[in-house]
Amino acid sequence: ELVLHTMIEYKNYHQALIVSGDGDFRCLIEYLDQNNKLCKIIIPNKKKYSSLLLPFAKYMMFLTKELNKKLGVK
Repeated sequence: ELVLHTMIEYKNYHQALIVSGDGDFRCLIEYLDQNNKLCKIIIPNKKKYSSLLLPFAKYMMFLTKELNKKLGVK
């Protein structure tokens, strides 16, 4: 559903922030990158994420305890 809703709402946002470490979203991430619509990829688990995301390392950010505090996650 993420890919479908991202494309339905494509004209309604400036950039997308994807929260996933799943390589299934690689084609979506690649498309957003090519169209200057990719802001960041937040990966929940630093030890376990798809190697398919490595070409987008400049966008990758890992969910850490510090980031959780900033986001208000308990």
